[in-house]
Parts: sequence; structure tokens; C-alpha cells
Amino acid sequence: MKTLCAMVVAVGAAMVMVGGVGGCAGTKATPEAKAAGETALIPRSLLFGNPQKAQGRISPDGRRIAFTAPVNGVMNVWVGPADDISKAKPVTSDAKRGIRQYFWAYTSQHVIYLQDKGGDENWRAYSTDVTTSTTTDLTPLEGVAARVQEVSRKFPDEILIALNDANPQFHQIYRVNIRSGARTLVQANTGFASFVTDEDYSVRLAARFMPDGGLEFLKADPNSAEGFRPWQTVPNEDTLTTQPLGMDATGTVLYMQDSRGRDTSALVAVDLAKDTSRVLAEDPRADFDEAMVHPTTHAIQAASFNYDRTRWVVLDPAVQADIDYLKKLADGEMRVTSRTLDDSRWTVAYVMDNGPIRTYLYSRPPGGGPGKRSATLLYTNYPELETQPLTRMHPVIIKARDGLNLVSYLSLPSWADRDGDAIPDTALPMVLVVHGGPWARDEWGYHPEHQWLSNRGYAVLSVNYRGSTGFGKAFTNAGNREWAAKMHDDLLDAVDWAVQRKVADPKKVAIYGGSYGGYATLVGLTFTPEVFACGVDIVGPSNLVTLLSTIPPYWAPLVAQFTTRVGDHRTDEGKAFLMSRSPLTKVDQIRRPLLIGQGANDPRVKQAEADQIVAAMQARNIPVTYLLYPDEGHGFARPENRMSFYSVAEAFLAQHLGGRLEPIGDAFKGSSVQVKTGADQVPGLKAATGG
Repeated sequence: MKTLCAMVVAVGAAMVMVGGVGGCAGTKATPEAKAAGETALIPRSLLFGNPQKAQGRISPDGRRIAFTAPVNGVMNVWVGPADDISKAKPVTSDAKRGIRQYFWAYTSQHVIYLQDKGGDENWRAYSTDVTTSTTTDLTPLEGVAARVQEVSRKFPDEILIALNDANPQFHQIYRVNIRSGARTLVQANTGFASFVTDEDYSVRLAARFMPDGGLEFLKADPNSAEGFRPWQTVPNEDTLTTQPLGMDATGTVLYMQDSRGRDTSALVAVDLAKDTSRVLAEDPRADFDEAMVHPTTHAIQAASFNYDRTRWVVLDPAVQADIDYLKKLADGEMRVTSRTLDDSRWTVAYVMDNGPIRTYLYSRPPGGGPGKRSATLLYTNYPELETQPLTRMHPVIIKARDGLNLVSYLSLPSWADRDGDAIPDTALPMVLVVHGGPWARDEWGYHPEHQWLSNRGYAVLSVNYRGSTGFGKAFTNAGNREWAAKMHDDLLDAVDWAVQRKVADPKKVAIYGGSYGGYATLVGLTFTPEVFACGVDIVGPSNLVTLLSTIPPYWAPLVAQFTTRVGDHRTDEGKAFLMSRSPLTKVDQIRRPLLIGQGANDPRVKQAEADQIVAAMQARNIPVTYLLYPDEGHGFARPENRMSFYSVAEAFLAQHLGGRLEPIGDAFKGSSVQVKTGADQVPGLKAATGG
């Protein structure tokens, strides 16, 4: 999980330290400590506050630019002339959680955005007229989760939206007018996990999970009893690496990510009429990652693969000159984020490891042929970070004990790695940051937690443990039923690697993460209680039986996936296995300090997951600090809540690892945080709560 105001301490001799990473008055400072003392403490407000601008997108007609930016501290959609972004004005008026998902409708007069309530993930779709700033709720239904199914230039006033309104487990498809909100049922659903639609808003394919966890694709067939006939199957081992990506404009070609008959997934084009397929792009080390799609033909023109860094493969010569030009425009990894219908203008973002994201407006000649190309910088998302002492992120390959390659990322304090070889001058306290999912991955780029922690004096290591996606199905499937087992061994092997290379002080290693990363934190403190000095768990499950028994209803079609990859909570034998891998069963093994953060409305990892392990620890008189957020879900969306949590986590880590510290100060201002227990366990926390 990459995103879950305080007093800024003066830099230099007066900087507040905990545990002695920096020099103290009256002591003989080492060169490293002197350099640390001379390095500015980056304020948390710059790292975890709202961006100044983000998600820049050009309208289909090329006349306007939209982006998200704060209005009274809450992220909203702004729109302005494409040639003068300074004239943009807010068109939405969200006053609570901020808008994080939006796109242009093909009218070029409307933006569509999704929003939930308090993190419950029951998303509603809204349409805003950018001229009048009038917003229409397209899905005014309580307890229903909306998904955008298809958007077509052929029907600019309508979009397809999937709703689980008839049955909480299954989404059926509606055609919705974005001006009036009127909707018409297009496809009922009595048991399918998903559908594939085309630009004509016709349903072409359906997918459903089989009892063994495999996936069946069916073609639409009006002569079939259920409206579909079997077409292809995907074995269980391929379900995380094989999926439809979308149709081309002719409706005859289906693009897929496909790992069947191979290890890493390739980009494949399927001729639906002939039932033949051909590989368009592949990489022996990494799965297909992203596609660059033509705005009207929907042909995929370039594909990316990400092993340790992103690599683009150009498929259409018409964009080769564009890619060549854009690669030279800025450092970092390039992503085309929007294109006009006439393809004359693109928005292009550059992700860097030691700087904010830079977004440009790029103009190109017709058809991508010879002619003038130009690019104008629209904004950087966090301009204040341009002058901050940000550090580099180093890709490293760590060998697991059984020989698997673990693609990992290491960040070091700038003063501790002056030659840039990813080995500090002396071993450092380290924070192992574990990604969520677990069927996700860490990747290179700007990572606020890496910057925050390395600036505080820690080595920071993120590991793509087995079960992570992106490295082929064998690597992903190696994590099946290995929660708290080989998946945890990979994390331990990474710690050993860091200790052996004198990156980490073995007595000062913390484990930290959200979702599965939070679970990994709890596993670290219960299954291997002597390895880590402390742990920070954000929305992590403590009991795998209760986790799987309380999944959101619309995840029910995926239950075979969970039982195959985690364990079967429906049988006595399966429950016993899952309990053996649950931190709750080993609470009495906890020896090291623990900080827990939880959203009360989390639909994935319920509040009970945090409550039950806290109660078990309290019953055994084991100290724990527990922060609950009543207006959050699976992570912390509101910046005020992020500030409060990260301020406590910083004080907690400084206390137990000895890093630099920006005091909690007034970081609780505007936050909903409730300190349920353990306020006296973290320096400054009791005072921050008024206690």
C-alpha cells in the first residue's frame, strides 16, 4: 500500500533526535552523523499531504485539461483551457474524502468520477457538467458498488455501468445516460464474475469461476439457454496472469494478457471469428504490464514489461518517433495518460525515484509522421519536493533460500551512501516495508514511505516475495498456501541479505506494512518474535478464518481462488490449517512493540481483525498501541488522518530504532483518529490526544 500538520524541527544542531542517529551537543560526531545533522528533515506534510495537482487528463476534443487539486484541503476535479492551465477552476465539490478516480466522458463536457462513503468501497458514479459544475449521481443506491464497464465515443452521452443491485454477489450491466442518470438494463447476471463488452455496447464474453478455481470464458450466443456458450477455459494456475484487456474498434479482435502454455504472460491478439491468437509482445522475465492504446481504433500500439524497471516495446511504427522523442524529454519512466480523439495531443507523466511526478502536454504531427513535436510542462505534483533532499531507489535482486530471485528495492539515507553503491558506510537501522495484496508488487519510482523513512535515518527495503505478481505464474503460484511460511521466509531471507551486506543492524530491523503487509507484520512479531525490533500493522488481518469468512459479497465468485491460494475456511481441516497460519493463535509469542492502524469501515479487512488481536494482547498484558479511524476503510484517504497516523508511526519507530524525529505536534488537527489503547506507549501520543 503506497498511501495510507506538524511542527517542523529546525535543521542542524537543534534538530530533535531520538536514539542518536545524529550528533548531539558535547559528543564527538562521526562524519555520517555530521552529514545527517546537515540534511534537512523533510516535513511529513510534504510527503503525505495532498498533491498540488495530479491526474492531468486532456479532453477528447483537446480543448480542456482536467486534473485533481485541493479545494479547502479536499481533492476535487479542476478544469481549464488546454493552453492555459492557470485558468482552471474546480468543477466538483467533494468535501470529505477527496476524488481519486475520474475520467473524461466523450462529450468533452463531462467528467465521471467514483466516490464511496467513509471507505466502504460501495462506489457511486457521478457525472459533472464542467461548464455548469452541476453533478448528477448516476447510481443513487445504498449498499451497491458501481463499476464502470465501458465508455464509447459512439455514444458520448451514455456509459455502461455494472451494479450489484439485484444480488450483492453479481454485477449486472446498465446503460446509463450521463446527463439525466436514466439507466436501462443491458445484461442481467445470475452467476458470472465479469463481462467483456465492445464499443457498440454489446456484451461479447462472460467469465465465471469453476469449482477448482479455474476460469471459464463464454461467448455471447442468443440461441443458448443462458445466452452464452462455452468458449475457453483458464486453469487455476493461470487465473492471476490471464485476462481479457478489451476489444478493438472493429469488434473482431480481443486483446488478452495470457500465460497459458508459458510462464510469463504475453500480450496476445485473439481473432474471435477464426478463434486464433498471436503473440504481440512478451518478456521471459516479466508479465505483460501496461498497454498504450490508439484513441479511436483501440489497437494496442506499445506494451510495457516491468521486471526491476519498466521497458516499453513499440508495436506500431506510427508511434516510434513519439516514443523516441518522449524518452529524451525527462528522466524517469514515461506513461502516456490521455490522448485526444484526433491523436494530436497527449498528456505524458514521468515517474522518478528521487523527485515528484512531472506531467507534460505533448503535441505531435498528424498520424505521428514527420513534423514538429513539442512538449510543455503542465505541473509537478509536489513542487515543494523539488528542493528537498530526496534519495534514490536501488533495484536489487535477492536470492531466496530455495533459489528464487526476489526483485527488491532499497533506499538509503543520502548521507549514508555517498558513493551511490547501495551499501551504507555503516550498518543502519532498517525498516522492511511489505506490500499488500499479496497479489500485487512493489516497483521502482517515487515512494513517499521510502523517502520519509530514509530521511529519518533508516535503510528501507521492499521485497517482492513469492506470491507477488508480475514475475510469471510460477513465481506467483509459489505463494499458494504459503502465508506465514515460505512467503515469510522470503522476507527473512531479505533481512539476512541486508545484515550480511552490512546494510542493516540486525538488532534494529522493523517490519511495516498494510493489508497483507500488515498481516506480514503480525506474522513477524508472532512467528519469528526475536527477528524484528518492532512492527507497524496497517489494516492487516490477524485471523485467516475470519478474514475469509467476511469477504465482501461481490468477492464471493472468487472464493475458489482464496481457498486455493490461502486455505479453505469452509472445512474443519481447512480451518485448522488457516488457524495455524494466523497470528492470533500465537499472540503469546509477541515480545516486541506493536502499532496498529485500522479503518472502521474497511470491507476487506474488517475492524474485528484489529480488535481481536488487541483484545488477545490485552488479556495477556502485552502492550500494544491501537489507532482506529471511524471515517476510513482499507487505508487512510483523508490527509488529516494520514498525518496523524504517520506522526505516531514516526515517533514509534524513532523510539525503538533510534531515527530522526519530527514531533507529533499538532498532527492530529482535523483527524478522526481514536487512540483505543496504548497512548502511553509512544512518546508524545498522550499529549497529542489531550491526555
